[in-house]
Amino acid sequence: MQRRNFIKHSSLALGGLLLNNQLMSNVEHPPGEKITIGIIGCGDRGKGIMETLKELSDRFKITSICDIFDYRLKEAQKLGFAEELKEYTDYRKLLDDKNIQAVIIASPLHLHYAMAVDALNAGKHVYLEKTMTYSIQQAIDLVKLSKLHSNQILQVGHQLSYTPLYIKVKKMIESGSLGKVTQIDCRYDRNTNWRRPVPDPTLEKVINWRMYKAFSGGIAAELLSHQIEFINWAFNTHPDEIYAAGGIDFYKDGRDTYDNVQVMLRYNKDQIIGNFGGTCSNAREGYIVKIKGSKGTLELLMDEGVYYPEGATKAELQTVDGVAGATKIDWKKDGGIAITKEPMKEATWYAFQDFYRCIIEKNAPLSGVISGGTTAVTVHLANIALYTQTIQHWKPAYNF
Repeated sequence: MQRRNFIKHSSLALGGLLLNNQLMSNVEHPPGEKITIGIIGCGDRGKGIMETLKELSDRFKITSICDIFDYRLKEAQKLGFAEELKEYTDYRKLLDDKNIQAVIIASPLHLHYAMAVDALNAGKHVYLEKTMTYSIQQAIDLVKLSKLHSNQILQVGHQLSYTPLYIKVKKMIESGSLGKVTQIDCRYDRNTNWRRPVPDPTLEKVINWRMYKAFSGGIAAELLSHQIEFINWAFNTHPDEIYAAGGIDFYKDGRDTYDNVQVMLRYNKDQIIGNFGGTCSNAREGYIVKIKGSKGTLELLMDEGVYYPEGATKAELQTVDGVAGATKIDWKKDGGIAITKEPMKEATWYAFQDFYRCIIEKNAPLSGVISGGTTAVTVHLANIALYTQTIQHWKPAYNF
């Protein structure tokens, strides 16, 4: 692709927030109807979502794909769909297709806002990958715009909260099973540099966008946002003070997003400290969430969770299992109790089940524009704290 064409496609005119006269917001979606889908962004995440939707072919029908790179369009066509998909290199032409009812936006972060605005104004339901927006002001503006399109669904791709495991954890927190929670420790570590091969040096920042602050929120947006969103949702809260430290401590390759990050969030009204860390040079802990309360600790992976009761709580649980609902506790060798016993699907599958339900039933998604916006603001405050070495504070304007 020529550089001038890339600039044409990615330097997007944001335009006004005027409503399109040909909205689909009043279109009824009867139960059992397949929702026609257009995919905007056919990178790894876009293709991964397409694979998930193949499992939900009774609910969704992908008809169109869009990407600025021809080779990604070809890769998407090879995923095995029965019919050849329409191809676009300009997402606005895809949005012009009146037969498309919903779009999935899986583009680089700095493009999320403009694409979501255009999709809503084109009358589409929107599944917008995390993090919702690149900046705080964009999050505020998108929340306002979505209220003008109240009959359209805007769901944000924080999919973990849709899984049976994380839903059960929220119920445990609300029921007091953990007692008073004061500490949360989260890690999302990888041993990879995020770098991809670049066929043309002028496309370095297009292909490796995660490594540059002008296009990416770095580790905080790409990884930690999942855990930040879950804590905000599970406790119905947001942080009041944001501290952060980090650096380019391993990959000295020209990037300017940090490869080693630690964020500390203070939730004043909840009296909780949340620690969120990620590195790109060690994968030993991978993904883990630890929620520590006076009655016990939860340790969560993406699809597995264990409850470790404190001493007095453990004694109370010797005869009746209040965690898994069994009459006899299945203790693990390390003294923990499995939270769920049934195998689970990948979290994206559950998220799209709900996306379909929300469209058909006209319900608000669990991870919608409010949850997505609150998380986006938190992530961006963390990055400001990280790169300016300052303490950031929540403002009333961020309360959606």
